[in-house]
Amino acid sequence: MKRLLILSAVAAAALATSACITVIDADHDDMAWHGENAQPFDAARSECRAAPRYQGQGSDAFRDCMAAKGWTRS
Repeated sequence: MKRLLILSAVAAAALATSACITVIDADHDDMAWHGENAQPFDAARSECRAAPRYQGQGSDAFRDCMAAKGWTRS
């Protein structure tokens, strides 16, 4: 019984830490965008980065481009 309890605790700890990988690996800037009925985020971001007016993700041109694709920054 004690062995089962220890095994359950180890499994719960492993599951809890594996769920954090998504948060740790995510680019912090990517988490600030929200979209409803928007183009897929990665494609929209790539297209806006490739735009001639791209001057960085903090620029007005980038935000306008993302907004045209359905994404707004919170």
